[in-house]
Amino acid sequence: MRVIAGRFGGRRLADAPGVGVRPTADRVREAVFSALDALSAAGREPTSNLVFLFSDEHNAELELSDRSGPARVIGGEASAVLRRLSRARERFDLVLLDPPYASDEAPRALEGLLVGELLAPEAEVVLEGSRRHPVTPVDGLVLRDQRRYGNTLITRFGPALPDRAAREADDR
Repeated sequence: MRVIAGRFGGRRLADAPGVGVRPTADRVREAVFSALDALSAAGREPTSNLVFLFSDEHNAELELSDRSGPARVIGGEASAVLRRLSRARERFDLVLLDPPYASDEAPRALEGLLVGELLAPEAEVVLEGSRRHPVTPVDGLVLRDQRRYGNTLITRFGPALPDRAAREADDR
């Protein structure tokens, strides 16, 4: 696998030998990152804090070869890692999720991001899944966009911001 664009463009990702990894197709990655170019165009560069989370402990050995800049690879059960990141008061502008298709991990990860208050107010959450197993909406996130690429479904969410009246009532 390789990073196709951006500051890390051209860098190779090496997975642990013998571990089954389902890489995202190049055309899907290109489409996702083209859509995310709006972040840069609007002056909203994602934070340089990179965290790679892998539920399968074998995949936790995945590393960016010739990596530069702050990046961490964390292995472990996803909800436990999300709780740890929350306790450390981590906040993310961009979250890319690619859980196993046909599992319940996607809604649990989305809920974990919300419960742990891990999302910046204008965060972008991008979920790769199967069109055969679309994720049900999660309270607290709004659907921003959804695109199909063959059997792959890319869904973009953002935090639901309370309306102005609700915020003003809370301030009283």
